[in-house]
Amino acid sequence: MNILIIGSGGREHALAWKIRQSTHCRNLFIAPGNAGTGTVGTNVPLAVDDFVSLGNFCLEKKIDLVVVGPEVPLVKGIRDYFEQTDLLKSILLVGPGRAGAQLEGSKDFSKQFMIRNGVPTAKAQTFYTHQSKEALRYLDSCKTPIVLKADGLAAGKGVIIASTVIEAKTAMREMLEEKKFGEASSKVLVEEFLEGIELSVFVLTDGKSYVILPEAKDYKRIGDGDTGPNTGGMGAVSPVIFATSSFMKKVEEQVIKPTIDGLKKEGIAYQGFIFIGLMNVQGEPFVIEYNARMGDPETEAVMTRIESDLVELLIACTKGELKDKQIEISPAHAVTVVMASGGYPDQFEKGHVISGLEDQTGAYVFHAGTIQKHNQVLTQGGRVLAITGTGNSLESAAAQAYEKVKRISWEGAYYRRDISMDLARMKSNLKA
Repeated sequence: MNILIIGSGGREHALAWKIRQSTHCRNLFIAPGNAGTGTVGTNVPLAVDDFVSLGNFCLEKKIDLVVVGPEVPLVKGIRDYFEQTDLLKSILLVGPGRAGAQLEGSKDFSKQFMIRNGVPTAKAQTFYTHQSKEALRYLDSCKTPIVLKADGLAAGKGVIIASTVIEAKTAMREMLEEKKFGEASSKVLVEEFLEGIELSVFVLTDGKSYVILPEAKDYKRIGDGDTGPNTGGMGAVSPVIFATSSFMKKVEEQVIKPTIDGLKKEGIAYQGFIFIGLMNVQGEPFVIEYNARMGDPETEAVMTRIESDLVELLIACTKGELKDKQIEISPAHAVTVVMASGGYPDQFEKGHVISGLEDQTGAYVFHAGTIQKHNQVLTQGGRVLAITGTGNSLESAAAQAYEKVKRISWEGAYYRRDISMDLARMKSNLKA
């Protein structure tokens, strides 16, 4: 079949890499793609939210399956557009409609959804722009640290963890009054801080049945030791040592099943991925957030561990045929290290030549913010590459990833040097 992946990041390169391996994949296109996706398929210079042009392209190239990578086209309703257009509605599409994408598009909607459907989550209160004074007064009654979340999409940067009430009030003013995140922060959630350790669980669902993909842990902070501001993600590890079979059983029973049942009960058709951001609080799962797509950079780790034909699972998802489908997962470990532009997540430069990409041995190199120009690969974003090492142990996977990282360079390149080290320490403590 002819397949179109929508998106341009590391997630989309990892999806393209995996989909290209399928016996069902005849022609693969990525819109708009990056320098890496261009090595496994054909890039198409179309914006992810230009639904008319994407639809016309699907007709022109006789596309059979569309896989939507990022959140923006989902929240804007790409599925709704395809389903409401006679010539497009027969095309299989992975990704929820606008109603289902609210799980990610509105933190307030997702929080209320969790409460309605008995999904364990932190307590929260929502404030609108006109309630700035009430919000500031409310912060006086909160225990620190205090979590503030912009309601809408903020490219993974709309969450602030304030260690003091003064810091929380400053952040609240910036978000509600100064619109730090634009319309995304016209509503702000004040959330109870949960003490624990995070992990990401991924589900592919046809709205009735589901398969659980490999779990991962990502690293949001820019600096070693989880310091500095939040980013879109600076690395990922899969599997996760504390995601034991007993804990994952709790996740399935207390989180996944109520989520799928809740969507059905509320009449929300859902065919696609659900990313569940969890906090393990003393062995109990609490949901921090939902995303309506795969995570980034977790996808770059997770895809290397899936042994099943991914396209077969995606087709089953779109046709409502996931029941009794099994997913084969490799026992291997994967460690992903993100190489970013200097200055990220704030101001950063683009257009630097990347060297060291010629060597194809060792770790996988998934492109995120790159572009091909005049036979050279240049930096084009904040997160530039996601280097994924694999091995029979966490340590060997990390060593492979970092060995590759050291061989790639450009002016101002930055990466964390401690991805996976916390889990390695945890493993040592368990053995002791």
